[in-house]
Amino acid sequence: MTTSSQSIGFLLLDQFTLISLASAVEPLRMANQLAGEELYRWHTLSLDGAAVQASDGVPVTPDASAQDGLALDAVIVCGGVGIHNVVTRGHVVWLRNQARLSKRMGGVCTGSWALAQAGLLDGFECSVHWEFLAAMQEAFARVTVSASVFTLDRNRFTSSGGTAPMDMMLHLIGRDHGHELSAAISEMFVYERIRDERDQQRVPLKHMLGTQQPKLQEIVALMEANLEEPIDLDDLSKYVDVSRRQLERMFQKYLHCSPSRYYLKLRLIRARQLLKQTPISIVELAVVCGFVSTPHFSKCYREYFGVPPSEERAGLEAERIEVARPAVRPARASRPSNLLDEARGEATFASVKVLRARA
Repeated sequence: MTTSSQSIGFLLLDQFTLISLASAVEPLRMANQLAGEELYRWHTLSLDGAAVQASDGVPVTPDASAQDGLALDAVIVCGGVGIHNVVTRGHVVWLRNQARLSKRMGGVCTGSWALAQAGLLDGFECSVHWEFLAAMQEAFARVTVSASVFTLDRNRFTSSGGTAPMDMMLHLIGRDHGHELSAAISEMFVYERIRDERDQQRVPLKHMLGTQQPKLQEIVALMEANLEEPIDLDDLSKYVDVSRRQLERMFQKYLHCSPSRYYLKLRLIRARQLLKQTPISIVELAVVCGFVSTPHFSKCYREYFGVPPSEERAGLEAERIEVARPAVRPARASRPSNLLDEARGEATFASVKVLRARA
């Protein structure tokens, strides 16, 4: 585990999404409050130190210019609307310089586009907001673009938009200072479930297919509406007036898998949602998601997600118990930052014990 305070720079690009910035910063603030010490410091940056306008029109005055030479352990690029047009040569040069200094590099929303444009994601896997999935795949052939809500790949960490940066930061905090702290932060934010890298963004099919494949969209809609009692593929073909062979070809061409495989994926994703969000038993889950038996369901689940449903459920129960029993210790005597001064009056201040690795 990390033992010293980390400094993180948030590079704000024009038209960045404010919700993604807040989702990334707030877990750091709460980590400091719950630990009772400065585990993280953060700074907002723009290339020249001038105010940057967020996508909702709110102007944000950064803490410093990117050229001020702040000592940073990590850099996170905050992207948003119109990312194609806002990344400049100056951004690319600065990001490359930071990477050469062995800084950890990250991006939120469309921030991974800027990293890719700087050549910093070549050979890496990354996440980006679903609206830019296809564009990134087309523009950067050496980058593996994932539909996951976030991706951690060596010293690169990227997330999609909205609240996905919170999931990513909670995982990073857990990796640095232990799962108990990240779970307690989630509890403070009334964040019901911390998503992981296996969770996928729900990409609207219309975005993937455009308006040219109404039959395929209709078939997928029928699949989504009939997960408990799956419709036979021959019947699906008849409903939309295409042959079974045409159906197979459409799925292979546009969704890169067979219709049966796609249908199975929909049912397994639904099963995972129910497993994580409800107390429904695994036996009932198998029935509700259209599986002929519990062993068959468990086998398919393990093959797709890499872990049996019983282990996934057991892990969730362990997390809930851990959150319910936070360890308490007094705050350290070292002088806190202003934010920590303000947090001292909170009942939760220094409510989570941060274990230190022995030297």
